[in-house]
Amino acid sequence: MHNTIANHLQNTLSQISVAAKQANRDPADIQLLAVSKTKPVSDLVLAYQAGQRHFGENYVQEGVDKVLALAHLNDLTWHFIGPIQSNKSKFIAQHFAWCHSIDRLKIAQRLNNQRPQDLAPLNVCIQINIDNEPTKAGIMPEALLETAAAIAELPNLRLRGIMAIPQATPDVAQQTATFLHLQRLFNQLTERYCDVDTLSMGMSGDLAPAIAAGSTMVRVGTGIFGARNT
Repeated sequence: MHNTIANHLQNTLSQISVAAKQANRDPADIQLLAVSKTKPVSDLVLAYQAGQRHFGENYVQEGVDKVLALAHLNDLTWHFIGPIQSNKSKFIAQHFAWCHSIDRLKIAQRLNNQRPQDLAPLNVCIQINIDNEPTKAGIMPEALLETAAAIAELPNLRLRGIMAIPQATPDVAQQTATFLHLQRLFNQLTERYCDVDTLSMGMSGDLAPAIAAGSTMVRVGTGIFGARNT
C-alpha cells in the first residue's frame, strides 16, 4: 500500500506538472490537496511520508479525528471542503486552517465568532454553485461580490478565494467554459482584495482544463488513495 499511495501521489503531481506546462504555468503555483474522506489515518501517514502536506476533509467528525490523531505532525495543513451544518461549525473553526465551502453568510459569521483567538485567522473560500445545480451547495455567481464584501469585514477570517464543484461531464469544452467562468469571478475578487490568491477547482477527472483556466488548488481523492470505502 505504501508504494501504491506514493506512486499515485507522484503520478498525480506529474499530471499537474504536465498540465501546467501545457498552459505555460509554473507547476509550483498549483497546490495539490489530497482528499482523504473515508480513508484511515494510516493512509494519510503514507501520503505524508511521500511528501504530501495539504489534506482535505469532507466530514467534520472524521476530519477532526484525523487532525487530532496526527497532531504530532505539525507541518500538516488541514482544509475542510465539505458541506457545513451550523451545529458543526465550531469544530471547523477550532481544528482547521482552511474552509473552502462557505455558502452563506451565517456560516461565515459563526466561523468568525468561534475561531479561537490564539489561532491565525481561518483561511476561507466562498463556494460557488457555478452550474446552478439544486443538489449542490454554493452561492449563485451574481451574489459573489456582496458575500465577499461581508466576509472581508470579519476579523477572524481571511478571504482567500473561491471554490467550485462543477457539474460532472466528459465534455472538455463544457468543462473549459465552466472553469473560465470561475476564473472571471476569481479575477473580480483579486482586483478588490489583496489576500485573494486561491482558485480551488479541478479534481481527478478534469485537472487539465481546470489548470489551463487558472486553478491554483486541485482536489484529488481516489487518484491518490484509491476507491472510497463505502
